[in-house]
Amino acid sequence: MYTALLLQRRLKQQLKSGEAEIVVVSPDPYMTYQPFLPEAAAGNISPRHVVVPLRRVLDQCQILVGEATAIDHAKRTATLRTLASEEEGTGTVDLAYDELVLAPGSVSRTLPVPGLAEHGIGFKTVEEAIGLRNHVIEQMDIASSTRDPAIRDAALTFVFVGGGYAGVEALAELEDMARYASRYYHNIKAEDMKWILVEASGRILPEVGDVMGKYAVRELRARNIDVRLDTRLDSCEDRVAVLSDGARFPTRTLVWTAGVKPHPVLAATDLPRNDHGRLRCTAHLAVDGTEHAWAAGDAAAVPDLTSDQPGKECAPNAQHAVRQARVLAENILASLRGAPLRDYRHAYAGSVASLGLHKGVGHVYGRKIKGYPAWLMHRVYHLSRVPTFNRKARVLAEWTLSGLFKREIVSLGSLEHPRAEFELAAGGERSRGTGRSKGGERSRGTEEA
Repeated sequence: MYTALLLQRRLKQQLKSGEAEIVVVSPDPYMTYQPFLPEAAAGNISPRHVVVPLRRVLDQCQILVGEATAIDHAKRTATLRTLASEEEGTGTVDLAYDELVLAPGSVSRTLPVPGLAEHGIGFKTVEEAIGLRNHVIEQMDIASSTRDPAIRDAALTFVFVGGGYAGVEALAELEDMARYASRYYHNIKAEDMKWILVEASGRILPEVGDVMGKYAVRELRARNIDVRLDTRLDSCEDRVAVLSDGARFPTRTLVWTAGVKPHPVLAATDLPRNDHGRLRCTAHLAVDGTEHAWAAGDAAAVPDLTSDQPGKECAPNAQHAVRQARVLAENILASLRGAPLRDYRHAYAGSVASLGLHKGVGHVYGRKIKGYPAWLMHRVYHLSRVPTFNRKARVLAEWTLSGLFKREIVSLGSLEHPRAEFELAAGGERSRGTGRSKGGERSRGTEEA
């Protein structure tokens, strides 16, 4: 989105005259600002304010909602599957191009853990974030109304696997939200809930450094969150999380945030990749050894020119991706005009992470920060980075209102099955004890994402 936005600005006259055309292919008609997903899950931000509609921002570009299934760069052709091609029954369509920008991001990296595919919940999309919020509140409703101690215990046990940003921030924000919500339940106390963080390495939040990582562990444990380091998830069959240290936790909530991997579309190209599956790129953000192909973000293995270590690559994070997008767009324009290309060079500034309302941790420009200052810096930084003034104003307004009024703790049901209630009214069957109509669909209301 950032690359297309800058190209749109610099090629304004060519786009109007038809001399140039920018086509953006995306599975969703919006860009998700992922750092705000934990706050959206906790209800601090409305889900529609953490996404940026592409058609509004890229009004001079052609937006195709679909995904590339293969790319033949030798023929300059991308094979696409769009919503229209599926409706028409044609399967896929071919799109010819002159310059290719590959920035599909990454997808969740899963492991062959028994039961994970059946019971695990991801945390990379706005739909998953809102679904997880609804799920957590629903489990509290189940625990409040059941007479079975085993069901109550499983409903109030929440297991998060992965101690990176996504896992720690999601757990911290949702624990904060659930602890606040518990005051409105007559038979649930905050101490009744079990929150468990499982991390295979010996520390969490490695981006903020060892000292601040240990502080984060102490902060979480002080909130009665069970942080288990050097521990793996061995199985989660039958809704029982079995850990490598021998612990077993019956649970109805298992959130998987244990890393990411390159998008599968990269393997469906004829472009060179490294051992980790990312595209081999030069410091100009061009695909190595290939003309007219460019990449940025998680998909690109870009040499880090600011590092003293030979062969080191830029970390696949938003701090690099957004800056790479600007250099990439400038280099595309320079290549078209025969001008010299610019190297991408950015020294890592550091990181901040939220640990819930008014709590945070960070390591920025060599300085360690924690508590309220880190939390405030986290909010200020991401408010400055979220695209468009419209989104900035809406997010700031919601933060202001949330400081004046109480939190909303209502669950508005599943997003995936909005027709469940109508199908039930039309003669469908409700599965006993699940709140779902026949076919597994929930018969509750929906919330617009």
